[in-house]
Amino acid sequence: MFRGWMLAAAAGTMMAASADPAMPWLDPATPAEQRAAAAMAAMTLDEKLTLILSYSEPDNLDKEPEDIVPAAVKAEVRAKMVPQSAGYLPAIPRLKIPGQWFGDASIGVHVGNLGRTALPSSLTTAASFDPAVAETGGKMIAGEARLTGFNILLAGGINLAREPRNGRNFEYVGEDPLLAGEMVGSAIRGVQSMHIVSTIKHFAINDQETHRKTVNATISTEAMRQSELLAFELAIEKGNPASVMCSYNLINGIWGCENDYLLNKTLKHDWKYKGYVMADWGAVHSTADAANNGLDQFTGYPCCGMKGAYFAPKYFKPALASGQIPPARLDDMVKRILTGLYASGTFDDPPVPGPIDFAKDFQVSQNAAEQSLVLLKNEGGLLPLKTAKTIAVIGGHADKGVLSGGGSGNVMPVGENAVPGLEPVNWPGPVVYIPSPPLAALKAELPGAAIGYDDGSDIGRAVEAAKKADVAVVFVTKFNTEAFDGALELDGNQDQLVAAVAKANPNVIVVTETGGAILMPWLGDVKAVLGAFYPGASGGKAIARVLTGKVNPSGHLPISFPAGNEQLAHAVVAGRDVPDIMTADPAAAAAITYDEGAAIGYKWYDAKGFKPLFAFGHGLSYTSFATSDLTAVLQGNALTVSFTVKNTGKLAGKAVPQIYLAPVDYKAAGWEAPKRLVGFSKVALKPGEARSITLKVDPRLLATYATSANSWQVAEGSYRILLGQASDALAQTVELRLPAASWSAVHAGP
Repeated sequence: MFRGWMLAAAAGTMMAASADPAMPWLDPATPAEQRAAAAMAAMTLDEKLTLILSYSEPDNLDKEPEDIVPAAVKAEVRAKMVPQSAGYLPAIPRLKIPGQWFGDASIGVHVGNLGRTALPSSLTTAASFDPAVAETGGKMIAGEARLTGFNILLAGGINLAREPRNGRNFEYVGEDPLLAGEMVGSAIRGVQSMHIVSTIKHFAINDQETHRKTVNATISTEAMRQSELLAFELAIEKGNPASVMCSYNLINGIWGCENDYLLNKTLKHDWKYKGYVMADWGAVHSTADAANNGLDQFTGYPCCGMKGAYFAPKYFKPALASGQIPPARLDDMVKRILTGLYASGTFDDPPVPGPIDFAKDFQVSQNAAEQSLVLLKNEGGLLPLKTAKTIAVIGGHADKGVLSGGGSGNVMPVGENAVPGLEPVNWPGPVVYIPSPPLAALKAELPGAAIGYDDGSDIGRAVEAAKKADVAVVFVTKFNTEAFDGALELDGNQDQLVAAVAKANPNVIVVTETGGAILMPWLGDVKAVLGAFYPGASGGKAIARVLTGKVNPSGHLPISFPAGNEQLAHAVVAGRDVPDIMTADPAAAAAITYDEGAAIGYKWYDAKGFKPLFAFGHGLSYTSFATSDLTAVLQGNALTVSFTVKNTGKLAGKAVPQIYLAPVDYKAAGWEAPKRLVGFSKVALKPGEARSITLKVDPRLLATYATSANSWQVAEGSYRILLGQASDALAQTVELRLPAASWSAVHAGP
C-alpha cells in the first residue's frame, strides 16, 4: 500500500536543486526511501541527532542550559521559527536538508494573532459524509500554511468520540471508524497534495481532555483494533500521512509515546508504516524507552512543562554509547523522518511566504459548511423560510458572528475577534467569534422581511420580541476546547431562553453552534432545529442560505446525540474529582476502563437498547429520497452491495444512503454491537432522478480481531444488509450467509 506514497515526491512539478551525484538525496526522481537512506548514510552523529529534536517557545528555550540547547540553536530557532507557531527544527546546511516549520492546523492555520481562514470544525465537515469536501478543505489549509511558511501541519485528528463530553470532539470526526477513516484520510490527502507533511493524531485512545497528560486508559486490544485503531488504519491507508503523532496518555499502563504495542507492533510491523512517529508537545517521558519503543522525533521542547529534553545530545549520546539504544535504531529514526519529508515533497517544493487569497478560501469554507449543516428537525415544513414577514433573531451573538472552538484548533479570523473578552481570554482561549454574522446574512437573503435582533440576555425582553414576530430564530452556543471536558447541557440560561421563547411563539427555529452533542430539553416545544456545530469563516452566510432554502441541507450526524446523561457509557469523566492535569502528580493519575469496548456511539445505544435524541447518520432535507433494489454479492472476503436511490421530492438535493451490516445473532458472531456502518455515499439528485450505486465493503468491517492469532476473523452465520438514510432509519434489508474466514492482520507491505 505504500508504493505510491514512497514515489509521491517524484510526481508533479518540483522546485528542487538539480541532482548532484555527490548528493543523490536531492534527486526528486529517486524513491523517497532510497533518498532517505542515502542522506542518512552521509550524516555525522550530530547531524542525525539534529533531526530527532524540535523546539518551541523561544523565550523559554533561552533559559535552557548551554549543554542542553547550544546558543547557536537558540539563535536559529529565534531567527527562523514562524512567530507564535508550534515549533521549528534546524536545517542541516552541509547536506542541503532544510529546516522544519511546524504549524497547528486542525481546521485552519493556527498561528497566534495572524488572521487565517477557518474551515468548519472537523466534526462539522464529517457531517458532510463527503470525502471530497474534506480533501478540498485539507488542500485549502495547506495552501495557507505554505504561504505562512510552514512545511509540517499538526493535522489529521481522528480520535473517536468515545466520550461525548470530550472538549476536543470538534477537532475530530465522530464516532464511527469507517466514516472517520474516510474523512480524515481524504483531508490528509488534500494537505499532502500541496507538498506539506500532515500528521495523523493522537495515537491512540486519547479520548478525554481531563488529565489528558496522565490519565491511564485501560482497554482490550480487541476493542482497540475494532474501533479507534481501525479508524487510524483506514485513514493511514487512504491518506498516507508522513507522520503519526503519539498521544499524551497512558494506554494499558504505558505512555502513548513509548508504547511498544501501538508504535512498533501495530503501526510499524503490522501496518508496515514507513513514515515517522512524532510526539505530541509535552508527551515524552524518557530517552531509551521512548526511542526503543517507537518514538522517532521529540517535538516542541521545552513546551508544556516538560521535565527533560530526553532526545537532546546530552542524553541521547550516552544512551547510544552504553548500548541502551542501538545505533541502528537511531538510523531508523532518521531514515523514517527523511522518508516522510521526501515522500510528501516538502523538501523539494519548499514553502514560500506570500499573500493569501482569502476570498477564494472563504468560499471553500462556505461550501464545506453548506454541505455539512444538519437539519435535525423540521416540523410542519417551517423551513425553509419563505413567507415570514417578521423574524426575531435571538441570542448567540448572531449579530456579530459564529462561534469556534479553542486551544490549538482555534483559528484567529481575518479581521478581528467579533466578540472579544469572553472567558477564557488566555489559554486554551481566547473564545473566538468569527465575523460572519448570521443576522446580516439573513437580512441579505430575505430583503422583504423585517428582521430584528435581541441578544437574549434578558429572557423577558426576548419573549416580547418573539411575540411580535411571525418566526423566532434562537441561536444557542457552547464553547468547547482542548484541555477541558465539558457537559452536554448548554451553559447559562440558554435552555430557559429557548423554552420561554417557544411558549411565546409557535414558530421557533433553534440554531445550535456547538462542539459536539448537546441535550435539548426544549426539543418537543420547537418546530425546527439546525445543527451548525462550528461552521467556519463564512458560517453566518451558510446558516442563512440553509435556513432560507438557497441551499438544501444535506448534512448527517457523525455523532449520536444522547437523550440524557443516563445513556452515557460513563457517568462522569474520569479524574474530575482530583486536581487539575497541569498540577497533578502522574503517580496519582486518573484511570478509566473502557469496558464498553468497541461499542461507541450508536453501537453503544443499539447494544443497550437506548433510543438517542438523534441517531448517528440522521439528517433531513427539503426534498425526499427513497432507496430500493438492494442486493449483496460475496466473492471470497469481498462483499459488494448495490442499490438505487431516488429523489422523490420536488427540489434538487443530496442524499446520503448508508449501508449497515447486522449479524442475526451479533453476540454469537463476537460483535460489539448489533450493527456496523459498512458503506455510505453522497449523491446529488434532481427531482425524480434515480441513480444506481455500488459499494465495496472493507472485509475488516465484517470481522472481529483475534489477539492470540493477530488476525481478522469472520464468524460463519446469517447476516443482514440494512440500507437507509440514518442508523435508525433503515428501510431495506437483504439477508446473506457469510462463511467462516480468517486472515492475518499484518499488511503485505509495499
